[in-house]
Amino acid sequence: MKVCTVIGHVVSNSKHPLLEGQKIMVVRGDGEEGGLEVAVDGVRAGIGSRVIVAQSGAAGAELTGVDFPPFRSVIVGIVDEERRL
Repeated sequence: MKVCTVIGHVVSNSKHPLLEGQKIMVVRGDGEEGGLEVAVDGVRAGIGSRVIVAQSGAAGAELTGVDFPPFRSVIVGIVDEERRL
């Protein structure tokens, strides 16, 4: 998992049937993980939200109820506060 910031969303008219009705967000990772990626939103995050992104097939399977979903990155939490030690 990693912490990212939601910077936008994706609109797609043609997609895998399991993505129908799913909100697809563009996120930017922090620090060395600063690249852009897309993630399915499982928690109703908004643009500007700091989020926790899981990158496993298990997260996608939990969201869809399908063993092998067509995506790996899922927004699984919204960060309310960060404390660094």
